[in-house]
Amino acid sequence: MKIEQVIVGPLETNCYLLHKDGHVLVIDPGEETHRIEEHIGNDCVDGIVITHYHFDHIGALDQLKNKYSTLVYDFHNLQEGHQMIGVFNFDVLFTPGHKEDSITLIFPHERVMFVGDFIFKRSIGRTDLVGGNNQEMKKSIQKIKLIDDDYTIYPGHGEKTTLEEEKKYNPYF
Repeated sequence: MKIEQVIVGPLETNCYLLHKDGHVLVIDPGEETHRIEEHIGNDCVDGIVITHYHFDHIGALDQLKNKYSTLVYDFHNLQEGHQMIGVFNFDVLFTPGHKEDSITLIFPHERVMFVGDFIFKRSIGRTDLVGGNNQEMKKSIQKIKLIDDDYTIYPGHGEKTTLEEEKKYNPYF
């Protein structure tokens, strides 16, 4: 699986395109639909996954959904545990705190996870916005700490990190 990061919008949201065998899974299409479309190329869009519904993560959602006639997957229609969308196999973990509908996508075979605004390098997402909850964030951090260290974390903003690094250096952990 090839992971492509497209930084979009004024808040520099990380939109991720996961490419595999001529298929693509779009994660958090923040804005700049045309740029995302350029990176999709001729791949078949198997679906769009939203890690949480803040405006900077969904700005291009409707345009992409309509253009590619694809489904949108999120907290409301994904179950916690193993999921398959097209050719993509992953696990979903509900990780509220930044927002009540926050999810983390875990790809065990590739040892990567997409966390939205749940975790940033040496930080976490804000809990003081609408839908945020500090106690839920603490519970979500405890859940993620149970996962093996050797995962690369792809956040909704900023640079990637590892779970090992966050367990060692993130003051919220």
